[in-house]
Amino acid sequence: MTGASVLVAMSGGVDSSVAAAMLVREGYRVIGATMKTFCYSDATGPAQKCCGLEGIADARSVAAALQMPHRVFDLEKEFTDDVIRDFVQEYAAGRTPIPCVRCNSFTKFRDLVRQADQLGCTHIATGHYARVERRGEASLLCRAEDDRKDQTYFLWGIPRAVLDRLLLPVGDLAKSDVREAARSLGLLTADKPESFEICFVPDDDYAGVLRDHLGAAHPALSPGPIVREDGSVAGEHQGYARFTVGQRKGLPGGFGEPMFVIEIRPESRTVVIGPRNALASVGLTARGANWLADPPRRGENIGVRIRHGAPIVDARVVAVNSEDFSLELLAAQDAVTPGQSAVLYREDVVLGGGVITGSERR
Repeated sequence: MTGASVLVAMSGGVDSSVAAAMLVREGYRVIGATMKTFCYSDATGPAQKCCGLEGIADARSVAAALQMPHRVFDLEKEFTDDVIRDFVQEYAAGRTPIPCVRCNSFTKFRDLVRQADQLGCTHIATGHYARVERRGEASLLCRAEDDRKDQTYFLWGIPRAVLDRLLLPVGDLAKSDVREAARSLGLLTADKPESFEICFVPDDDYAGVLRDHLGAAHPALSPGPIVREDGSVAGEHQGYARFTVGQRKGLPGGFGEPMFVIEIRPESRTVVIGPRNALASVGLTARGANWLADPPRRGENIGVRIRHGAPIVDARVVAVNSEDFSLELLAAQDAVTPGQSAVLYREDVVLGGGVITGSERR
């Protein structure tokens, strides 16, 4: 691809390092880009995370080893406005957000395109496990070859126009292949462990982040009742924002069967609990839809993934428009959680997705 240029997002992890190396090998003119977000601040979070201070240094070292330029772009304000503020507001509303979806949708990809345009790059690239396929006139986002590592769940909200310029070099590879490629190239990120924490949440203490932004006296962090479905009081909690639908840990005991969070009612600061069978949902609604392909039709059977790592399950479209959709789940699913994403698939193609607003329990 001599003459074509690509701006590749480099977090300092092994996946983006190998993505950059593959593009160099294929003949692209490659520029590395590391995005400086809130979590790069000296006062926030462990430096060892891929999205921390060490990540910048590792990305720069990999770029030097590949003899390609590297840039650092300051997105701290955008990240704070788009991601952290939404994170706090969602928990305050009794929902469980996914910051990576929000970051990809509103911050990372849009800025990557903007910076690519300024640098004269024809393409952008990332180390996500997903694929872009050109079918006829359309560029479609498709699931990764290795479904265990598939990351399309986090990408449903990116602008559709991005797909025409997006390269995803590791989408056809297994993680073991990526690490082996990094070792063969002598990249220092070859054996770097993956981080599963939220980048701006030190020590996985998200309640501490909420406290810093909302204040300790906010209703989301204040005591309230834990009740059963019939309204009987089972105990007291120290803040409904510390709970999520499907959670078992931290609930009162003494029942004949395990109890789980089945609903959060922020208006009354109430956490509702019930047995496992009370978690089962046969439908869901979602808002903020983004369509990466032609939307499904009402009555169409499609696949849906309701959380990262969960299997894609069969569903029927009950209603759909440019902003919202509702689904009938053809097999009941546990813990359909407001704030999480519902991502829709037609075979291996990502149709789009939305943020879950509610579910229809049995």
